[in-house]
Amino acid sequence: MIEGIRNYIKDDEFRFTIFSNKIDIVNYQKIVSLEDDKILFLGGNKKITIHGKNLILNKLLDEEVLIIGEVIKIEVGHE
Repeated sequence: MIEGIRNYIKDDEFRFTIFSNKIDIVNYQKIVSLEDDKILFLGGNKKITIHGKNLILNKLLDEEVLIIGEVIKIEVGHE
């Protein structure tokens, strides 16, 4: 039980959450590309590429960002 609580609090998994008009990305390691039509993130051995229009990146915490704009496509792959 203690290990479950520790994993919940630690929460270091690289992931993204899609909302109706924004995308929240947490625990990323690096922003590789930052353009108004494409943003590329690396985390662990994965990469997330967000394609869209007028993409705006808002930094929330050290390893968390919020992307606002018209998202057209999201690609998830391995490095």
